[in-house]
Amino acid sequence: MSKKTGLKGTEAQTKIRTLLALWDLGAAKTEVKKGELTKRIQRNNEKAGDYKSIFEQLEKEGAIAISTNNRVVQFSLTEQGLQMLGEGLKSPKFEYDTNVGAKTINALLKWIRQMDGTVSTTITTVGESAMPPIASYEDFKVAALALYNQLNRDYNLDDLVPIYRIRREVGDHVSREHFNEWLLEMQANDILQLQGGSIEDSAPDKIEDSITTELDGLRCYAKRLKP
Repeated sequence: MSKKTGLKGTEAQTKIRTLLALWDLGAAKTEVKKGELTKRIQRNNEKAGDYKSIFEQLEKEGAIAISTNNRVVQFSLTEQGLQMLGEGLKSPKFEYDTNVGAKTINALLKWIRQMDGTVSTTITTVGESAMPPIASYEDFKVAALALYNQLNRDYNLDDLVPIYRIRREVGDHVSREHFNEWLLEMQANDILQLQGGSIEDSAPDKIEDSITTELDGLRCYAKRLKP
């Protein structure tokens, strides 16, 4: 990405730095004052106002929640934000472009210690402990779209995500019957288009985890129609 005016580093780097600082300040459990956050992330020759667009984008993406209490702006970190932070830190594209201070290094060490082996599995995907039980079509739609976007991005699937991958990521949080029913409902609502095609290696278990309908036959891939 191109550099944002007034900020050092790319927009993507700045987002991950911001999320890491919020997490280290305890924003996953309580609200953190805007002034406290900007003091932590602001670097030489940067202004607090330079981060306005970053905060707005993170809120729009569901990574943070912003509230105002007695005219004091406060931030909290969401599950989506934790997931985004985990993915960003693991990405080979993320790196610091300048020397970083002890607080940042200590925050990274803290993240590694706390996430290793326990929470790390829930930040690379919308995993078992991160995903709430799916009891309705609306819940399923939210989870399915989040997984679609993540799989499409992480594996460069060119907007054709294998249905079996979505099913396996959802796991036991929804029955096979409801998965089929609600995915077809998403197609009926013009949210996803379910397409045929061949599965890599034609594995029977992958075909079984796709969807077969009486009218259209085997549907192996999902393509998102609505942004």
